[in-house]
This record gives sequence, structure tokens and C-alpha cells, in this order.
Amino acid sequence: MIVRRVTGRGAVCPATPARTPATRRGRYAGRRAPRGLFGRAAVALLLLLTVCGCASSSSSSSSGTPADGASRDDDPARPERVRLPKPGMAFDYQLGGAYRPADRVRAVSRDRTDDPAPGRYNICYVNAFQTQPDKAVDWWRSHHPDLLLRDEDGELVIDEDWDEPLLDISTAHRRTALMKIVGPWIDGCAEDGFDAVEPDNLDSYQRSHALLGKQDAIAFARMLTARAHRAHLAVAQKNTAELLGDRSRTGFDFAVAEECGRYDECGQYGAAYRDRVFVIEYRQADLAPACEARDGRMSVVLRDRDLRPAGADGHVLRHC
Repeated sequence: MIVRRVTGRGAVCPATPARTPATRRGRYAGRRAPRGLFGRAAVALLLLLTVCGCASSSSSSSSGTPADGASRDDDPARPERVRLPKPGMAFDYQLGGAYRPADRVRAVSRDRTDDPAPGRYNICYVNAFQTQPDKAVDWWRSHHPDLLLRDEDGELVIDEDWDEPLLDISTAHRRTALMKIVGPWIDGCAEDGFDAVEPDNLDSYQRSHALLGKQDAIAFARMLTARAHRAHLAVAQKNTAELLGDRSRTGFDFAVAEECGRYDECGQYGAAYRDRVFVIEYRQADLAPACEARDGRMSVVLRDRDLRPAGADGHVLRHC
């Protein structure tokens, strides 16, 4: 089934496959290889520089001047009406299909095509840096072929684990054009009553065969957070610990981190976002390390890799 969202402003967004266990799972479930000690040390150094006010990005942020020539429309400064999640909220990750949360659950992440859960802190999932697979790709090919990343032979650059073409965020012009599509999705999250947005695939530049760079991801993230903040939505950094030291430039407010217990990254996310971190683990063995990180102050959930709805065979939901 293809779902179309019509926002309150009358914009029709591209056809998006309804989420099923086959089309949306944890981004890193069974995919990511652990980084070496050097990678973890580099992230720790970036965090230390940022905390000390020594990172080069801090100077541009503290001066009030947008970084990288960004305009006022790119300013990710958080308005007062943005509601941040509380550390340690019991959490459920429902990207495989919405269902009634357990009574103890206070925060839920759902796809933007689903309704928010009443009485909870609601996070709206948006695939912001890649397309959805299947018929959604046809929509992009027909309407915006120039916004799909292509290699030197003109072939689409694909995230092969999910069969999702990467969006081309390599230039300011293309990023602006993409915001005309992704921006209304974010506005729709706010209009539907969500509290926050979770833009996925921030790390697409790492799968781009060097056609995209870290600075491209930061620049587009900055535009996403600025748009969300204007709609009074908080914004999650999705994975990508390598960018924790750049959060003054990206404007993220909290984090959604998959398998940080498995890869010993939870402490880094917790330190960066003052424990406003939603952790999803997919292996029982990784639940305890995640729960113990930061003295148990973060939100941690164990889910099945397919994120099956409650009542479905194989559904797993456990907390610390």
C-alpha cells in the first residue's frame, strides 16, 4: 500500500510505502562494524574540545553568526516553545507499525505516516537523507531526478542494505531544493501533534563513495533543525557518533542511538546530550551495558530487529 501525506498547507508529499517489518527496521541492525580505538578516541576528543569551548565550530556559534555562510533561515537556534524529552523516559520504538504503548512507556517514536500516541512524548521518524525503496524511488526519478545522488557513470548511489538511493546534498542549491520536499514532511509532523522529529540517515555520506562529505551532512542537518525548530519541534541526532562534536553547528537537541551498548558509544551520546538519549538495542547481551551507561540515566529499550508490532510473532520489548 502506498501512503500519501497531505499537509495542512496543501502540499502533496511523495508516495511512501507504508511501514512494514520488511521496509523499515533499525538502521544498523546487523550492519555496522565496530570502530577501532582510534575512532572512539577521536569522538571523545571532539566532545572534550566542545565542552571546553575550544572547537572551531564553537566560535561561530557563540558569536551569533551562522556557520558556513548560512542564512537566518538556516539558524538552528532552539526557540523556547520547543519541548525537550526528559532523561530516562521509558521508550518504545514503533517504526515497524504503531500500536498502543505499554502503560509505563512515556515516549514513542513512530513513522511520520502514523498518528502520535496520546499522552506520550512523540517522535516523528523522517527518512531525510535517503529515499524510501520501491515505488518511492519511481516518484523521485519522475519528479526530481537531479536530487538523487549519482556516480560518475550516472548510476544511482544505493544504500544496499536497505535498497534506498541516497539524496544529493552535495551543494547548497540541491540542499535548498530538497528542503522544499522534506520541509513539509517536518511541518506535517508538527501539525499532527508530534513533539520531535528523527531525521534518519545522517550518516549517508559514509556510504556515498566519497561523493558526499561530512560538511554536506552538517549543512543539511542545520537546515532540518532550523525548519523543525520554527515548527516548535525538538530534533534528534540519529546515530553517527562522529558528529557529536559538531552539535553546535547541526543544532540537534537529543539523540536516538541504535546499538550504542553493543559498540560502547552510549557514554559519548549521554555526555553530549545530558542523557537525553533514546537507546535501541537488538541483542539481549547488549541491554545490560546500555542500561549501565551513564549510571542508568538514559532511555533504553530492547527491540526485535524487525520492530514488529505488539501481538506479532517475534515481537520483543524490554526495558532496563
